[in-house]
Amino acid sequence: MAKDTKPAAEGAGGAPAKNKKLLIIIAALVLLLGVGAVTAFVLLKHSPDRDDEDEVAVEKAKPVKRKKTDRNAPPVYVALDAFTVNLVPEHGDQYLQLVVSVEVDEAQTAEQLKVYMPKLRNDLTLLLSSKKASDLVTTGGKEQLAEEIKDKINGILDPAGRGKKHDWPVKEVLFTSFIIQ
Repeated sequence: MAKDTKPAAEGAGGAPAKNKKLLIIIAALVLLLGVGAVTAFVLLKHSPDRDDEDEVAVEKAKPVKRKKTDRNAPPVYVALDAFTVNLVPEHGDQYLQLVVSVEVDEAQTAEQLKVYMPKLRNDLTLLLSSKKASDLVTTGGKEQLAEEIKDKINGILDPAGRGKKHDWPVKEVLFTSFIIQ
């Protein structure tokens, strides 16, 4: 009988050693997976290429931060699509067809203009359709309209307003086509 108890004792002694090795291997794998997960999270969180729509929407809403521009740099012009609107009636139906280009302070502002284009077109259409033909036929009327358009665009691009008109993103509004019918 003594022989029967001895092999059972040896088998019991071998099992805890195997369990310790298995436990160490499992702990090492869990630790390795944890380190890998943390590393992946940190790398993906700070990735500049990430396309997160919420962050893109916030970035588009921010005004453009400008650095000091070089006075000798060539001007940046952005051509807007043509506007055709009904004018306030004076002598029957009259229409205004207008093509505008705007001079902006830098190329980044030109990109911002594209982002806000639906709002810009809406506000400019409302502004143009509130005019009378008699107000627009004179040079002074056209210059006043150009200033109103510039103020409207700058108000959309820089809603906080810097207070100084020479700091606004749109420097000048240029009419490339102006037809009243």
